[in-house]
Amino acid sequence: MLDIGTVAPDFTLPDQNGDMHSLSDYKGQKVILYFYPKDNTSGCTKQACGFSERMPQIRSKGAVVLGVSRDSVNSHKNFETKQNLNFTILSDTDRKVIEAYDCWKEKKNYGKVSMGVVRTTYLIDEKGVIIMANDKVKAAEDPQNMLEKL
Repeated sequence: MLDIGTVAPDFTLPDQNGDMHSLSDYKGQKVILYFYPKDNTSGCTKQACGFSERMPQIRSKGAVVLGVSRDSVNSHKNFETKQNLNFTILSDTDRKVIEAYDCWKEKKNYGKVSMGVVRTTYLIDEKGVIIMANDKVKAAEDPQNMLEKL
């Protein structure tokens, strides 16, 4: 996990519509940047829907939400449509951003060890500095916790 007080690494990734987004595009706004394992899975759906439900309050606090996973642009589009999401989901199929934010780690699931995306949420201030980092995210609680942090 990246340290609080460090400048968040800039990146450029495609969203669910194929449009390119760079972190630097959001200077002047707070950014909730969250990394999640997979579209349309139970925990990831709860987390995404929680952010979607809270978007009016998040926006009123001058913040945006950017979700990132290894899923494709098409997978993200299907996820957005199926769950009626109202924020940007970024596709990092080559894991460059996931690895830059130290979210690609060894995971244990039912005794099996594999590499994967560790659910992690960062709060980045208006100047691009990480002001909060959490790699012990509980998917269903994360959106409300982040709204309170704003």
